[in-house]
Amino acid sequence: MDYDIFISGAGPAGLCLARALSGCGLTIGIADPQPLSALENPVYDGREIALTQRSAHQMRALGLWARIEGYEPTAFSPLRDAQVLDGMSRYAMRIEHTLSRHSELGWLVSNHLIRRAAFAELRGAQDKNGDITLLAGESVAHAHTDAEGAHVRLASGKALSARLLIAADSRFSGTRRAMGIGADMHDFGRSMLLCSMTHQEPHHQVAWEWFGYGQTLALLPMNDAPDSDAHRSCVVLTLPHHQLEALEAMEAPEFGRALTARFSERLGAMELASTRHLYPLVGVRPHRLVAERFACVGDAAVGMHPVTAHGFNFGLLGITALADAIRTAQSSGGDIAAPRLLAQYERGHRRATLPLYLATNFVAQLYTADAGPARLLRGAALRLAQNFPPFKRAVAASLSGGH
Repeated sequence: MDYDIFISGAGPAGLCLARALSGCGLTIGIADPQPLSALENPVYDGREIALTQRSAHQMRALGLWARIEGYEPTAFSPLRDAQVLDGMSRYAMRIEHTLSRHSELGWLVSNHLIRRAAFAELRGAQDKNGDITLLAGESVAHAHTDAEGAHVRLASGKALSARLLIAADSRFSGTRRAMGIGADMHDFGRSMLLCSMTHQEPHHQVAWEWFGYGQTLALLPMNDAPDSDAHRSCVVLTLPHHQLEALEAMEAPEFGRALTARFSERLGAMELASTRHLYPLVGVRPHRLVAERFACVGDAAVGMHPVTAHGFNFGLLGITALADAIRTAQSSGGDIAAPRLLAQYERGHRRATLPLYLATNFVAQLYTADAGPARLLRGAALRLAQNFPPFKRAVAASLSGGH
C-alpha cells in the first residue's frame, strides 16, 4: 500500500482529519485540486463559520484556535444570543445565552482563517512526524475498493493504493460518486450572497435569522474593527439567483443602500466592507456514509442548509469520532478499516445529523413560503416557540453544542 489512509480533499475537514491522525503510526496521503499557494494562503470567501462550544474545544485541541488568534487577535467574535424574525413584524423568538451554561452560545470566525490554520497545522504535523504526504493540484478521478484495500487513480494518471479511502471533497463529492454512492439533493432553487457590511446601529453580538417575504436575511455579528466606530456583520441574503446577480453587479454605494432597505433600516445605514460571494443553496444527504474500506466526512457526509449554522460543527464531530476509532484500532493492532468500525461511525454520525437535516429542510420550506396560510402558520409557530422554554433550551443546547 502507498498509504494507510488516503484523503480526497484538503478543505477544513480533510486537513483536520489528517492532523488528528498524525503521529499514531499511520501514513497519510491527502490530495486536492487546488494549487499549493491557494491551500497555504486561502482568500476570503465571504463565509463566517458559527462554532459551537464543543467545536471550539476541538479546535483548541487541534491547535487551530491558537493559530487563528495569532493571525488576528479579534478573529473570534462571540455569539451571545440569536433571534428569529418573520416578515415585517418586530416580534422575535429570542435564544439567550443564559439558556446555556456559557457566557455565549458560540463563536464566529472567517472560513478562510480556519482553512489557513488547518493547513499550517498539517504542515507542522508533517514536519514533526513525517507521516503526511500532500498532493496539491491533484484530484481523484477513479476509485474502487475491495477486501485488500482502496485503489485510486488521480486525474494526472497516477495510481495509488491505501488501506482506507476517505472522501472530504465537498457536498458534491466526486470521490463519493466514484465509489457508486448516490445522494438525495434538495435544491432550494435559490442562492446566497455573502459579504461583510458595516452599519450604524450595534448588533449587541446577536445573530439574526430573518425570514422575510420573498427573501431571507441572516446577520452574523463580527467584532468591530479596532480603528472604526462602525459596527460589522456578515450578511447572508437568500434570493433567486438572477436577483442576486443584479445585486452583485451594483457599485458599492448602491449596494449599501439596497441592503439598508432590505433590512428596513433596522441597523441604520449599511456599507459594503468586503468582496461579495454567491453560493447555490443545496442540501445533500448521501445514501450511505461508508462502504468497503471507504468513509465520507465533512460536507461529503452531510451538506446542511446554512440556517442550522452546523455544517462545520457536524464535520468536526464526525472527524473526531472517526479519528478516535481509527487511533484506537491502530494502537490495539486492529484493522483501521474494519467493517464494524466504519458501520459504528456511520450509525453515530447519522444519529447526530439526520434529524436536524430533515427538520431544517422542513422549517426552511415553511419559512420561505409566502402564501397566506403559510404566513399565519409561520407567525403562530414563532410565538409558540418563544413562549415554550423547553424548546428554547433545546435550541440553545443545539447552538452551543451541549458542551
